[in-house]
Amino acid sequence: MSFEVPLPGPPRDPVAGIDDALARLDGLEQLDVAEHVARFDDAHTALTAALSSIDRV
Repeated sequence: MSFEVPLPGPPRDPVAGIDDALARLDGLEQLDVAEHVARFDDAHTALTAALSSIDRV
């Protein structure tokens, strides 16, 4: 069985992580459609990390 070691300091605000993830989509309309997939993938990864941090609070 493995246990996660808590990080020192206060937990990061999940709302800030969500806002940061959504900010990665800023300017999407100015990019070629071919570049959208990478941008959405990056935002998805950031959202997954932010939302999974809620369980660790």
